[in-house]
Amino acid sequence: MENKPSPQQQPDSIETINALIADDMAAVNRLIQTRLQSDVALINQLSQYIINSGGKRLRPMLVLLSARTFGYQGDQQYNLAAIVEFIHTATLLHDDVVDASDRRRGQDTANALWGNEAAVLVGDFLYSRAFQMMVDAGRMRIMDVLSDATNTIAEGEVMQLLNCNDPDTTEQRYLDVIHCKTAKLFEAATQLGAILCDASLEQEQAMARFGMHLGTAFQLVDDVLDYSASPEKMGKNVGDDLAEGKPTLPLIRAMTQGTAEQSAIIRAAIEAGGRDNIDAVMAAIESTDAIAYTARKAREEADLAIRQLQHIPTSTHTDALKTLADFSVSRTY
Repeated sequence: MENKPSPQQQPDSIETINALIADDMAAVNRLIQTRLQSDVALINQLSQYIINSGGKRLRPMLVLLSARTFGYQGDQQYNLAAIVEFIHTATLLHDDVVDASDRRRGQDTANALWGNEAAVLVGDFLYSRAFQMMVDAGRMRIMDVLSDATNTIAEGEVMQLLNCNDPDTTEQRYLDVIHCKTAKLFEAATQLGAILCDASLEQEQAMARFGMHLGTAFQLVDDVLDYSASPEKMGKNVGDDLAEGKPTLPLIRAMTQGTAEQSAIIRAAIEAGGRDNIDAVMAAIESTDAIAYTARKAREEADLAIRQLQHIPTSTHTDALKTLADFSVSRTY
């Protein structure tokens, strides 16, 4: 199955990227639906709900674009893309339980509907199904990358838990969390495409670095949107990170750049969680340009991602990867 854009479909937007790989994504979605099946009705019900809840499918998209960049024509890319999506979905299920979240992507979370126990156990089902599919791939290098990524993500989750309600979290500590918790799966997704095509070690490492920088940029923009996007666009409330006591980069920057009074307000808000002082915190964020600072950091990461592609032969699919990096920092949702 080959995806060839017509001249008017050059990948200069997220919509044209979707058009470029529409056939591949349809194949991935069919495989996801097939491999979600279980003899246990609750697993079917809950996993279908979370998989079909409107996610961007960025991580499987990265697997497909990376594989196509190196000219891959087989079906194994669909298996790897589905694995990456299952791992991501499992982390969302577990995240929402840990954070006691009741809204994601504009709808009720699985734990809000079915309870924490069911959400955790179905997350475990998705992890184990992903590992079954890794075995199907039959390549030790692929299993190595994916198992390492899964372990690193778990470490990142624990690191984030330790940072919660800790106003002394530094910018570097926070970046360490997002490198592990978010960027690592982006890194694995782009690296897998190169491995699948037996690309050179230099090209594989360049694709891995592309994914890592892209994932970092993506998370930093999420941090920005948590304090600047409308609830309708984000599908959650403004200041949800603060309510959970998470010291993300806008808060860390505002604490270091604001007045003593502003710093004290933010420290107290992080320690307590909740939204009691959200207006004062928002005022501090705005007066210290913390949103602009975080956005600049995201742009720097996106530019670093794009720079990695100089090691990769130019093609329609590398153009799509560049566009995806730009989208990661220009998006409003």
